[in-house]
Amino acid sequence: MANQLTGLTRIYKAAGYSAKGLIAAWHNEAAFRQEAVVALVAIILAFWLDLDAVARILLIGSVVLVIIIEVINSAIEAVVDRIGSEFHELSGRAKDMGSAAVFLAVLLAIFVWISVLWHHLS
Repeated sequence: MANQLTGLTRIYKAAGYSAKGLIAAWHNEAAFRQEAVVALVAIILAFWLDLDAVARILLIGSVVLVIIIEVINSAIEAVVDRIGSEFHELSGRAKDMGSAAVFLAVLLAIFVWISVLWHHLS
């Protein structure tokens, strides 16, 4: 049966589900906790530095992207683990691809931070 909620009730419920997801990621995923702490420090640093708005958005956006991709990766892993514990090539591939997405997001964040700081400091 389709969800019958509309308007503010739907938005309120959706926000609650999102909060549950973030709490679950925090409680169950060490990588999420580590990346969240790094993101918090990076966001504080981005506001502390004397940067224009675009540079600040690039810095913050790049670290938030890492968090978003980590949540998606954790969701993929949870679904694969729910299906079964036996090894299956497609399950391994799904988990590896999720991990690769996080890795690429981290590389992007490093590139953005180096580029912006290089420009700012020179």
